[in-house]
Amino acid sequence: MAERLHVDASNLALFTDLYELSMLQAYQASGMSGTATFSLYFRKLPPVRRFMLACGQQHAAHLAASLRFERSALDQLATLPGFRDDFLRWLEDFRFSGDIVAMPEGTPVFANEPLLEVTAPIAEAQLLESLLMNLVHLETVLASKAVRVVLAAGRRPVMDFGMRRMHGTDAALHGVRAFQVAGLDGSSNVLAALMFNVPAQGTMAHSFIQAHGDETQAFREYAALYPGTTLLVDTWDTIDAVEKIIALHREMGDEFNIGAIRIDSGDFAALAREARMRLDAAGLKQVKIVASGGLDEYQIARLVEEGAPIDAFGVGTAMGTSADAPYLDLVYKLTLYDGEPRIKDSPGKPVLPGAKQVYRYRDDEGHILRDEITLRDEMREAKPLLVPIVRQGEALAAATLDPRLAALYARGEIERLPASVRSLEEGDAGFSVQVSEALKRLHAEALARAH
Repeated sequence: MAERLHVDASNLALFTDLYELSMLQAYQASGMSGTATFSLYFRKLPPVRRFMLACGQQHAAHLAASLRFERSALDQLATLPGFRDDFLRWLEDFRFSGDIVAMPEGTPVFANEPLLEVTAPIAEAQLLESLLMNLVHLETVLASKAVRVVLAAGRRPVMDFGMRRMHGTDAALHGVRAFQVAGLDGSSNVLAALMFNVPAQGTMAHSFIQAHGDETQAFREYAALYPGTTLLVDTWDTIDAVEKIIALHREMGDEFNIGAIRIDSGDFAALAREARMRLDAAGLKQVKIVASGGLDEYQIARLVEEGAPIDAFGVGTAMGTSADAPYLDLVYKLTLYDGEPRIKDSPGKPVLPGAKQVYRYRDDEGHILRDEITLRDEMREAKPLLVPIVRQGEALAAATLDPRLAALYARGEIERLPASVRSLEEGDAGFSVQVSEALKRLHAEALARAH
């Protein structure tokens, strides 16, 4: 156990909070096996977000459908106090047999809207809580930050440079998947790029220049080894380095093949303008300019607004940690058990009862107007967002969503949002999420019964 530093199929079922297993044993001991519906949603938007980009829920649901307690995991669990042999035998036979509906990954989502709902015997649905919340929280938070960077950059490519400061290896891997859904163009993370079929992109570190001592020689060797490469120009003096690249062009003639320069510090706008002017004057209009180094969506938006001649951006820490909004008030709440609506009446923590649906209304040109949360069996002349992805314990093949397809879907949906929702500014976007009258009545009835 001490040597295993990652989660895999053999121990995934143990990736849960202790009280989930304690409750499962109590459900089993009490003979409680009725069907339950749990809803996964967030109560409010972070102050600096006008929408969240739902991500990870389909991926998480497919993992849940294949969840098993391996013998080795049960042996480890048996070392903890309080778990009975008959319960451990029950876990050995555990198979998820329920249904899961979810929004497609890449869907813009708002407060109180279910990203997914699980309907299954209560113990099965309860067990999924920690796993679903962890995966969906991470990918939704990171995708929602990344999409802001993409919006700020306009049509300029954005690359992920964040893995070294992200919160662990799992976050760095699943983060790249979330970034892909948000519309990023590549990642420096080799394993994640190969795992999710994302372009692996990168340049060079300052250490390569420092180790040579001679900047021109470092450029010459790197360019010869990697035709079309990007050269880092801010190790000592950015503009002097640009002049060295221009001189290298004169020296190498037709063999010169530099794709871009990268500026990693300083006044990005001023340095990019000066570099662009000198490169163009030397006949190197094809050499692009990449900016990186502490960037976030606000700095990128300013650079774009100022007309800085920057062709692409590399973004690391601010995006990889979602620095300004690192967590989401995500919850997984029981809303229906044995056919009866279930609620909480805690201050500031409302629970909408029952199995639900979310409808998205559009105008004749497809622009998004508003959303409505309804009971599952209510019908509307609008697009339902929650679609089946697991049925009777089996993941539906049609629900498997390639992150690249999710990125195309996300781009189309975001473009159809009101401009106020796409804004990077803090504040209420004024987007309407209504609750149906039938759902309001059910909530009122459940409150009356609870009191």
